[in-house]
Amino acid sequence: MLTRGRTQARRYLAVETLVSAVPEDPRWTAAQVPAESIPVRSLCRHPRSVAEVAATLEVPLGVVRVLLDDLADLGLVTVHDSHAGDGQPSLEVLHRVLAGLHRL
Repeated sequence: MLTRGRTQARRYLAVETLVSAVPEDPRWTAAQVPAESIPVRSLCRHPRSVAEVAATLEVPLGVVRVLLDDLADLGLVTVHDSHAGDGQPSLEVLHRVLAGLHRL
């Protein structure tokens, strides 16, 4: 996976943060989208946690965070707000993450 030498994402992406791709966007074939990110498009047609993306792609969590951050900057991935009013992940999000990890 290409991270252009970066080891940190610019935005905070917790392991339980949900992301979804904008699959029909023609920019997925643009030159600025690394070929290594194409699997994210099909994997994230439905919201997935950052942890699920890393586990499914068998890529380190830090690399996936940078990749998802770059794709979000391009508008190809939507980062969903997963926190309740107290700054903690909602119980619903945690259940979805747990269910996704069990499916792996």
